[in-house]
Amino acid sequence: MKLSDFDYVLPKELIAQEPLKERSKCRLMVLDRTKYTIEHKTFEDIVSYIRPEDLLVLNDTKVIPARLFGKRSTGGKVEIFLIEKKEPTCEALVRPSGRIKEGEKITLESGIEAEVLGWGEVGRFVRFDRPIDEVLEFGHVPLPPYINRLDVPEDKSSYQTVYADREGATASPTAGLHFTRELLVRIASCGARIEYVTLHTNYGTFAPVKTEEVENHKMHKESFELSVKTVDEIMKTKETGGKVFAVGTTSTRVLESCSTLLKTYNLQLTAKSGDTDIFIYPGFKFKVVDHLITNFHLPKSTLMLLVSAFAGREFIFEAYRKAVEEKYRFFSYGDTMLIL
Repeated sequence: MKLSDFDYVLPKELIAQEPLKERSKCRLMVLDRTKYTIEHKTFEDIVSYIRPEDLLVLNDTKVIPARLFGKRSTGGKVEIFLIEKKEPTCEALVRPSGRIKEGEKITLESGIEAEVLGWGEVGRFVRFDRPIDEVLEFGHVPLPPYINRLDVPEDKSSYQTVYADREGATASPTAGLHFTRELLVRIASCGARIEYVTLHTNYGTFAPVKTEEVENHKMHKESFELSVKTVDEIMKTKETGGKVFAVGTTSTRVLESCSTLLKTYNLQLTAKSGDTDIFIYPGFKFKVVDHLITNFHLPKSTLMLLVSAFAGREFIFEAYRKAVEEKYRFFSYGDTMLIL
């Protein structure tokens, strides 16, 4: 399978640089895989597609201020973008990495010292001379590189879901950004159930695919947790004929990583946690997720491959062509789609 088959042309002006003032007012494209139809709605209309017997699964990870700036002893500027939150040594993307020798020390804006060590799976290991929580007090919101600005105070809340609870992500699970507390109350009041998984979104989700043969790409591991309570609710949903709505590709990856566990319906299991490097691309057989809520993704990305696996490449590309024609807003702060 060729990576070039998942490329498309996107006008730069359609890449959302700012969030909407009201989260739930974004546009919603609804793809019906059975009818092969595409409708244009507003995100608040999502309620009309969720029935009382259905289950909404959200990723409750919380984004940390993972972007750090500092200087070398020569005065050269350095950016340290944490891939993970660990004590006392973290893996990070360091720029300019090639110029920095192992053992070199960087002075951060806060005055905290960071020592750049050897190479990890993706980036460099970095050791700080203060506890990581103290380091993060001076960190910046880890906005993605296609947002051409530094973070502003508003990003601290707008780049975080309203239900974020478990700290550890270095990138936002952006499909969830459109939900407000009021909208979640409306969904629950209709009788539908809401449950949570945790996947600490990091570089693994957004790392570029560098192999032309899709199958040769390897995902970076991300930590996750799936509770017995969520498994139980999925069981109930499946047994009563309800549908599982996964909010985002991150929730999808947790559920499908644990599909064997879910399929056995084993209530004796304790909370399951660990790392996943599941890579979902066309040909994958989904066992848990029935419907998917997701943003519009970068061309030739693992996320583009996942949604193509879920809805079919041709249908997805037809939807993206319409999104460009209708001037939808793309990527993290952009509009969204519901795939039925």
